[in-house]
Amino acid sequence: MTDDRLYVALSSGDLKLVPLAEEHREPLRKACAEDREIWQIYGNSYLGDAFDANFDRLVGNLDRRGYAIVENGVLVGMTAWLAYGEPGWSIEIGNTYYIPSKRGTGLNRRVKALMLDHAFACGLMRVVFKVDAVNARSRAAVLKLGCTEEGTMRRERVTWNGRVRDTVIFSVLADEWAG
Repeated sequence: MTDDRLYVALSSGDLKLVPLAEEHREPLRKACAEDREIWQIYGNSYLGDAFDANFDRLVGNLDRRGYAIVENGVLVGMTAWLAYGEPGWSIEIGNTYYIPSKRGTGLNRRVKALMLDHAFACGLMRVVFKVDAVNARSRAAVLKLGCTEEGTMRRERVTWNGRVRDTVIFSVLADEWAG
């Protein structure tokens, strides 16, 4: 990613997406530990000894720009811009995690709307989401945003726990996004 206009703090009311920094390490570690089971269906684990290395990959990485998701002053999750496609044309949103109490509350829609509005305002034409085929909750969430399912990359990667993952690709184009 070369466009620094994209990776800026975003906010809407009580919701803030703050570029991930060292000050978020311990609050995010605590948030990630609230759901030990969910990491079985994530590509990387943010539990125990794995947390620090994965956190470090999000801080200061030009291809993976992480955000702390803060609601009412409390860190409730993370998300990121991920390099994808032609710079200035397409971007991926991923690496998203919410504490269990925030799932199903509409927070995901608010976070993704903030990011999508901003991406398209920056001139991007396409936003992509890559979702593990077994992650039914995330697949439903991106469809609710109005994304189109493009297909499945079969046996696309091996996750941190050795499971071979099929990855479903979704996208939304600038002229499709209703906000």
